[in-house]
Formats: sequence, C-alpha cells, structure tokens
Amino acid sequence: MSREVNGFCKKCGFKYDFFKNYYYRCPKCGSPLDIRYDRSWNPEGRGLNRYSSMLPISVLKSVGEGSTPIVVREYNGLKLWFKLEYLNPSGSFKDRGSSLALSHAYKLGYKRIMEDSSGNTGLSVSLYSYIYGLSATIVIPKYAPSGKKDLIRLFGASIVEAPTRTDAARIALEMAKNSTIYYVAHTWNPLYPIAYKTIVYEVFEQGFHGDAVVVPIGSGGLALGLYWGFRDLYELGLIDNIPLFIGVQGVSSKPVYERLYGVVNIQGSSELADGILVREPPRLEEIAAIFKETKGCIVLIDNSDIIYGLKKLIGYGFIVEPTSASVIRGIEKAIEFCSLNNLKEVLVPLTGSGLKMLDLLVKLIKL
Repeated sequence: MSREVNGFCKKCGFKYDFFKNYYYRCPKCGSPLDIRYDRSWNPEGRGLNRYSSMLPISVLKSVGEGSTPIVVREYNGLKLWFKLEYLNPSGSFKDRGSSLALSHAYKLGYKRIMEDSSGNTGLSVSLYSYIYGLSATIVIPKYAPSGKKDLIRLFGASIVEAPTRTDAARIALEMAKNSTIYYVAHTWNPLYPIAYKTIVYEVFEQGFHGDAVVVPIGSGGLALGLYWGFRDLYELGLIDNIPLFIGVQGVSSKPVYERLYGVVNIQGSSELADGILVREPPRLEEIAAIFKETKGCIVLIDNSDIIYGLKKLIGYGFIVEPTSASVIRGIEKAIEFCSLNNLKEVLVPLTGSGLKMLDLLVKLIKL
C-alpha cells in the first residue's frame, strides 16, 4: 500500500515506521503498540483483502481466510447470528491475524518465525509460515490437544513444549531476544485485533444490525478487534450505535472479570476451554474498558457449562471446540446475572473447529 502507516505507543509516545521495523512491544516502556493509518470504506473482492482500504497491510498470499458464512438460529427467544469462524483454513479465527502478521514478516524480510500458543495460533502461524517458505518454531503447553500439535508438525514447524501456557509465553520471550526472529506475539501484536475487525465488516455486509456480541475472552484480542471494527463503522456513519459486549471467561482464569468486579474465589474448573486460559493479557486495561463503554458485562463459566454448550451447538450442526462452546451459557448467564433481558439479536463468533480434538469432543458430548 502507498499510504503512510506508523506504529506508536500510546503510553510513552514512541513511534516507528511500520514497513521498516518490527517490535512486538514498545522498546522504550514495554507497553503494547498500536498502528496509525488512514481508512476508507471501499469493499472490493473477497476475503480480508476485500477490506484492504480499512487495513494497514494487504494479505500477500491468501489461502482463503475470511468471508466466513453466517447462520441465523432462534434460541430461547433470541436471534443468534452464528459467524462460522472455525471454517477458516486452519480451523480458527486466528487465520485472519496470522495472514496479516506473516505478510508483514515476509515483507520485512524475516526468514524465521516464532510464536507461543495454546494451540490455534500456533497452527495458524505454522500454516502461513509454510505458505511463505519461512521456518517456524511454536512454543506450546504440553497439554495442548495432540491433534493441534500433529497439524503444526505437518506444516513443518518445530515444537517446543512448556509445562503451562504461562511458561510457553516466558520461553518465547527469551527466544524473542534474537533479533533475526519475527516473534509473532499474537497477544501483543496489533495486527491480530486489526485483522479481527474484518469479522465485523463482513457481518455488517451480511445484514447483522443486532444489539449485542458475545465473545470468549482469552488474551482478549478478538473482543478488542470486534470493538474496533464496530467503532470504525460507527465513525464512518455506517451504523448508529456500537452493540454491547458480553465477555465469557472461565473460573480457572478470569483476569478481565476480576479487573472489573474484584477478586473472587470460585470453586470448579474451566480447563476444558484451553483457549481462554490466559492469566496475564497484555492489553488488560483496553479489554476491560470495552465492557464499561458498551454497558456490557463479563460472566464466568465452568466445565459443565462448556459441555452444555457443546451439546447445544452440535444440535445445530456446529462442530466446534470447547472454547467456542462457552458462549451459549455465556449468553444465558448474561441475561440472568447482568439484567440484559432486552436482548433480541446477538452476534456469536464460533472461533475454533472441534475436528482438531475430535476424540475429546465425542467423549464430552456423550457425557
């Protein structure tokens, strides 16, 4: 693209040329970075590049990410707009972010890629690294589903196993000190939430004008990207208001919930939903602000809620992973505990495919 694109830090004011340098976080103060660029609404084509006028960089080598379908279903008096993000090439919404991040890495001339992940981002980064002919290393918790690890290896990436998701991030940070490696850092990298804005652009063109969005919260990038996307449409005068946001976190890891409502001690486990086991999201303050600004709320779920959601969604024909299934009870709890009784139409992104962990899925649904 010919227009000017600059990276910057909101906290300390650091600036850099996006097409000449890469930092996964601010080199001066350590805060998350953002990207400033001009935007215009001129959709043309398909996939993420349909919205290239709204993005800082185009996808250089597409494998069909984006343009996912919408299926509308009635549920307990609500109209749910299911956005089938699990139909992206590697089976999750993360392909939107990886398609931009790996385009950026390739454009800057990097040959080596590294990422830490609970599974889906690692697989997505492996896929796009393979497409670009880049060498990838993925740091992943040892308990990650074997199906995801097998697919990562299938795309030629090396795997480094860590005891926990937090350990995976710590190991990756050490490896990232090597300046020849492009550390994707999806929990930090602004290209991921920027890419997720395209989900909103698509659902707008697909006819969604509802009053709420429900989203699982791990690192919070999806919620942030969806919020940014609706904000773009609002600022461009294409919509009249930004829908309220319902966030879903697990009882095992609830940093955004506790940032908003205080520390709570709740019994139980939500570790079936490995995608939301993020204890220290880098953009915590930004994510928490979304729920205040939209007058939404965050609810907590446990393993029984996840199994409940899986069974409901399989009844609709949606084969999704446990993290995706958290949203069903999330909607019900939001109505019950957050006094959101006036909801009519809700956007429900189904984020990851269950086919990567089918053995576990079958066992859970049979319970």
